[in-house]
Amino acid sequence: MLTSLRREGLPKRQLEPLNMHTKTYFEETARIAKSIDLDTIECLANELAKLRECNGRLFFIGVGGSAGNCGHAVNDFRKLCGIEAYAPTDNVSELTARTNDEGWETVFAAWLKVSRADADDAVFVFSVGGGNLEKNVSANIVAGLKEAKTRGLKVFGVVGRDGGYTKQVGDVVVVVPTVDPSRITPHTEAFHAVVWHCLVSHPLLQLVETKW
Repeated sequence: MLTSLRREGLPKRQLEPLNMHTKTYFEETARIAKSIDLDTIECLANELAKLRECNGRLFFIGVGGSAGNCGHAVNDFRKLCGIEAYAPTDNVSELTARTNDEGWETVFAAWLKVSRADADDAVFVFSVGGGNLEKNVSANIVAGLKEAKTRGLKVFGVVGRDGGYTKQVGDVVVVVPTVDPSRITPHTEAFHAVVWHCLVSHPLLQLVETKW
């Protein structure tokens, strides 16, 4: 029981009864699912179908937990939807070499340059904050998106908070609604997966059935 723990100095959210956390978390998840912009997700499905028709490539960018989501999404879009997709963060050797030699901010922009990305391609951002240069948060995402826009790529995304730079410059961006400021990160990263799994199972996109 929480009453047996030291309460002094604990964050406010840790002071709620332990047996209420799970109930609260899933209630918040349900609220997000009911309020997320379904029209924007549907628009994403249409845009991705057009991308495939043009033989365009899809570059997933994200950092931290979002980078892990990028690698998973690459698998699903390639295997289930037949879309040529890549995540720069999956190439650890290049990622760390560029970080060491040129700086962390360069990693996504440089990938797009070497890949000769063009207007047939698109960038798909998974991020919590969406990038913010003023606060020096995910500056590599901002640089990558600037490079993408210069090259004529469309910008898609699933982000949290106010969407940050991704929302500002993006073409089709889903912003995961905030239901509790203390749990923006877990809810946003969870809904990255909800949205991309919705997309890869969408009738417009899915070409290969899943095993289960």
